[in-house]
Amino acid sequence: MAYPHTRMRRLRASAGLRGLVREIGLRAEQLVLPLLVAEADTQPAPEGALELPALQRLSISAAVERAREAAEVGLGAVIVFGVPSHKDAEGSGAYDDEGIVQLAVRALKQALPDGPLVITDVCLCEYTDHGHCGVAREDGSIDNDASLELLARTASSHARAGADILAPSDMMDGRVGALRAELDSEGYSDTPILAYSAKFASAFYGPFRDAAGSAPAFGDRRSYQLDPANGAQALREAVLDVGEGADMLMVKPALAYGDLIAAVKRETGLPVAAYNVSGEYAMVRAAAAAGALDEREAVLEILTSFARAGADTIITYHALDAARWLV
Repeated sequence: MAYPHTRMRRLRASAGLRGLVREIGLRAEQLVLPLLVAEADTQPAPEGALELPALQRLSISAAVERAREAAEVGLGAVIVFGVPSHKDAEGSGAYDDEGIVQLAVRALKQALPDGPLVITDVCLCEYTDHGHCGVAREDGSIDNDASLELLARTASSHARAGADILAPSDMMDGRVGALRAELDSEGYSDTPILAYSAKFASAFYGPFRDAAGSAPAFGDRRSYQLDPANGAQALREAVLDVGEGADMLMVKPALAYGDLIAAVKRETGLPVAAYNVSGEYAMVRAAAAAGALDEREAVLEILTSFARAGADTIITYHALDAARWLV
């Protein structure tokens, strides 16, 4: 019925009414905290990165304590990124059983066997001396198929270390299938794959690349990461990953890609993770520091928008603060 009989404001008149009909409810257990774990002899992160608390490089012991904080506030998981001291052309530190991620995972699982879950980022970019996510040819192009073997070895080594979920972020064609085959052959058929299926060549990755030392030494990643204009292509990537055995799918970044979060969820029906990336985190922190907005209100509104779009899981550098605000 039309106004005046239908008055939409009736259900907004009090906090109790608004709470009773609220469609989306954020929970701490949906949130995932990124951890940048560095070897002891790694050089300090750039000063700009250190100004962002959640992007600080951590020793393994510090990462365990940060994960303990995550457990105390009810976060569902942490996702581990490694910052090695040694890099080479093939990123051998990524699949070394004594590499920084593998050591960190073992320490996390030993110290906190009851959670949070440990997700590992499966990629080569932090370990290659050229900063790309795969094997580089002499002409600077990336050899997709040669990269798959190394990525599969990396995933297998993370699984042996005790990772609960493996998250390939390289955007090589066929990598989910390669990881699934390797994991199954090694006896890890129950280990889920969270595929970075819709990962865009975005301007919002800068603070992370500074902190992790993973910026490309030449060129860029546009030959394998998605063009921000191509939503249909992102959906096709997601569907292909489902066919190769992905258990969960990711959209990265999240803030400018709510339409893709909704579309991937609608198209596949699989659990969808939204990655609220470092540049998005930095924007909110900078605006709050300048007094332009209320950080708590802005963060919770942004995270709620991801859930409203269809995200089941949200990876965010705001995770610890957001979990405390949700209590």
